[in-house]
Amino acid sequence: MKQNSMEAVDYELQKQSDGSQLALVFMQNPPVNALSKAVRIGLIANIKQALADESVKAIVISSKQSLFSGGADISEFASGDFEPPLPAVLDLIENAAKPIIAVLNGPAFGGGLEVALACHYRVTFAANKVGLPEVNLGILPGAGGTQRLPRLAGVAQALDMIVSGRPVAASKLSGVFDLVVADPAQLFSESLTFCQKVVAEGAVVRRTCDITIDASTAHAELFAQFRLSIAKQARGFFAPERCIQAVEASVALPFVQGLQREGELFLECMQSKEARAQQHFFFAERAASHVKDYDKTTPVRDIQKVGIIGAGTMGGGIAMNFANAGLPVTVLELKQEALDKGLALIRRNYESSAKKGKLTAAQVEQRMALLQGTTDYANLADVDLVIEAVFEKMEVKHEVFKTLDKVCKPGAILASNTSTLDLNEIASATKRPQDVIGMHFFSPANVMKLLEVVKGEHSSPEVIKTVMQLAKKINKVAVLVGVCFGFVGNRMIESYGREANRLMLEGVKPEQLDQVIYDFGLPMGPFTMGDMAGQDIGYFVRQSRQEFIQHDPSYCILADKLVEQGRVGLKAGKGVYLYAQGSRTPIPDPEVLELAKQEAQRLGIKQREISDQEMLERIIFPLINEGALILEEGIAAKSSDIDVIYVYGYGFPVYRGGPMQYADEIGLKTIYDAMCKYRDELGEYGQHWFQPAPLLKKLAAQGKRFADL
Repeated sequence: MKQNSMEAVDYELQKQSDGSQLALVFMQNPPVNALSKAVRIGLIANIKQALADESVKAIVISSKQSLFSGGADISEFASGDFEPPLPAVLDLIENAAKPIIAVLNGPAFGGGLEVALACHYRVTFAANKVGLPEVNLGILPGAGGTQRLPRLAGVAQALDMIVSGRPVAASKLSGVFDLVVADPAQLFSESLTFCQKVVAEGAVVRRTCDITIDASTAHAELFAQFRLSIAKQARGFFAPERCIQAVEASVALPFVQGLQREGELFLECMQSKEARAQQHFFFAERAASHVKDYDKTTPVRDIQKVGIIGAGTMGGGIAMNFANAGLPVTVLELKQEALDKGLALIRRNYESSAKKGKLTAAQVEQRMALLQGTTDYANLADVDLVIEAVFEKMEVKHEVFKTLDKVCKPGAILASNTSTLDLNEIASATKRPQDVIGMHFFSPANVMKLLEVVKGEHSSPEVIKTVMQLAKKINKVAVLVGVCFGFVGNRMIESYGREANRLMLEGVKPEQLDQVIYDFGLPMGPFTMGDMAGQDIGYFVRQSRQEFIQHDPSYCILADKLVEQGRVGLKAGKGVYLYAQGSRTPIPDPEVLELAKQEAQRLGIKQREISDQEMLERIIFPLINEGALILEEGIAAKSSDIDVIYVYGYGFPVYRGGPMQYADEIGLKTIYDAMCKYRDELGEYGQHWFQPAPLLKKLAAQGKRFADL
């Protein structure tokens, strides 16, 4: 239902002691006061009404929501209906003949802050946060933010805010606010006093556009140094450089021409593939929580106490998530020594955060106090949720779940952190499969935001709903997936690792391929990733899946040989690469190339020069093809869920939107044709591993995208 503009913006008059009036214009567009069409129309109508009323001496713009404004209505990006445009609203505000005071009663982001910057005075409270986060959507502030913020806050501060997108507390933002109140409860009373003072002192209109930036405070070196400082984190993104150019325009050009330049740069950003990808991901993350497995009437179980089985790196990291959220946790290990070691590691992690200023010493102790160790399963009798994080072997998982079935109270949720095993088989070890669910955390579990929630054949809707909602409480992004080997993330990454190993047999140097993948946008290539994680992890998985891979004698044979030689990666000082003691920098090793050459000869594989393009396609396209199979099988509900898993779980560049969005962007026919090409060129190997998924073939033929499903 479209909102009426007069409902979206409220207008009140407040009589002052001298008989004059103060016009109060309140935005009220729940939940975040987005600057929708109705709000923009309402602001224009109410400001014009106030300007036409001779009794009104000053105008206040504020909010009846907890936020001043969350910024633009992102849904309008799809419709393209920006009339009236926000810059027209801000032009009316800035050029008004009466003083307009923005009273920020809550956070102001994006267009919300731009509204405030266009006002003649600004008032808020010290702890309030404001920011211009548009860069996270692949764009820049397009309503004068890049021109007004440098005039008020200074160029250096504005650059940092606009390019990083990070919010800043009002108390740390000099030059922007005319009054910063210590106590939020006193904001409106002190704001009214401030407004009365403005009127008493002549109702002076102070336009931000009239401020001239002193070019000596924003020399070329400042911008050059700033570009260098952000080079690493801005790698691959389109918007950050345009943000910098827009701020440069605020220094070099008069205000009107600066606005024009901002508009040109904004359009460049909006038309970029990076903006399409980032906006896709913005919606994908939110859509991940919308699932069909439960509804508003489905009850949720109360989770007040959590048990974790296993105090290793993963178990300890999982435990930290719940302690961080204020939930008491009982960590179980069968041996006291292992338990003590695990709890000590958790403490070291917290103390490391405290040294970096992320936690206080008191917070460290508060969180440690929520963690209790035990070696006795009986101490899990009263937990509401228990998560096992034990060795990835089915017989081990069975033993754990049989025991939990005996000791845990009725209604307790029994969760497995398995990354590859059949959840239904795990659940079969209990008499309550409806209470069993997968909670697949990613390592390090206390840092990585992704949580794959795996629904078993019998997992009840209320268990699914409870865990999906609990994920938000522990600051995770949950994606619901079905049961298959590796679920979504690890099933797809299998093809990635397989193809990397095969390319090395065909003559590719590990550092070449890693560079290609790094240049594509991932934080590291497959060989570096394997060494960092431990080459033995993949080895153990392959040993348990011989029936799946035995038809291909070349399957990860190099990785297996390296592990069997003790070359398990960084932790051993050697894997695919060599590592100097205490260093994480990979050093290419000629011995690995020689081993690859020997194995290629033994297997009858001809080594050759391979282009960067072929490397990229053979690594990324099978991964996308596997995603198509996953969609076909219903393991993932929608392609955007796969994108969320890959960006948050595997470092797929957000400026490509995830693998499925990347496929949609370059065209599914491109992927399909390449899969067919390698299927036909690579002989028996190609026939095994490069068969296009039926869904990919169908969509490519129809000229459709995964997003159209």
